[in-house]
Amino acid sequence: MADIINLKQYRIIEASGAEVEKYLQGQLTCDVSKLEIGQSTITAHCDPKGKVSSIFRLIRLSTEQFYLLIRVDLLPEALEQLKKYAVFSKITFSHIDTQVIGIIGENTNISAQIQLKLDDRYLLINPQSAVDFNADFTIWDLADIQAGYPILTNKMQHEFIPQALNLQCLEHAISFHKGCYIGQETVARAKYRGANKRAMYTLKTQNDGTVEIGSELEMQLENGWRKTGVILNAVNVNGELWLQAVMNNQLESNVKFRLPENGAALEICPLPYSLEDK
Repeated sequence: MADIINLKQYRIIEASGAEVEKYLQGQLTCDVSKLEIGQSTITAHCDPKGKVSSIFRLIRLSTEQFYLLIRVDLLPEALEQLKKYAVFSKITFSHIDTQVIGIIGENTNISAQIQLKLDDRYLLINPQSAVDFNADFTIWDLADIQAGYPILTNKMQHEFIPQALNLQCLEHAISFHKGCYIGQETVARAKYRGANKRAMYTLKTQNDGTVEIGSELEMQLENGWRKTGVILNAVNVNGELWLQAVMNNQLESNVKFRLPENGAALEICPLPYSLEDK
């Protein structure tokens, strides 16, 4: 049976207007001009230093209309940053109050304004009838973590460049061939000069508790344990704690990690994509 989930952790920003494509092209890390109507991609909005302020799914509805699916706690600053230079362009940004549904497994014929297939999952926006939910929203977050999609919170805004969150490995999140956009110099330098030394990893442990976003892990050395990395996000499902942590991208194969709070051993899980040559 499919998991049908009310994705209450997400909101929708609508971007529309005659110059919306051109404007977003100069703001986001993806190549907006190559996104076809009905298609979507994960992408990022960076600050001038190249640090990620928002991550969202960009969905193209028409030549002059896009939806931006974004986490609730990123919404206020995302809107503020997107509107920053929009006064000079024929474009409007607005928060759309509509329901977002996630389905893990086969779609059970739920009709919606927008339906996107994401591997073995479906994303539905604005359902056309009432929906019976049978799973918690944390199940969707767990699926994102297992798929290697970074889950950014407002606490971790302006901390990492896109490559430290593995965005270069995901869909069309970063274009290295389009023109300038905010933070582009930093992103390009990380690729062509090897300036990025970090990557996002997935770890898990049997633990009923939770961890603080922004806290550190511990790594075993010959003479003890040393704090390392930053926890980007975490979710606990059925007594299993899953973490996303940003650490050195040149980890040795047999290195051991644990939680500082209780000493729980952490297992590094394989990512569904390669970090090599990215």
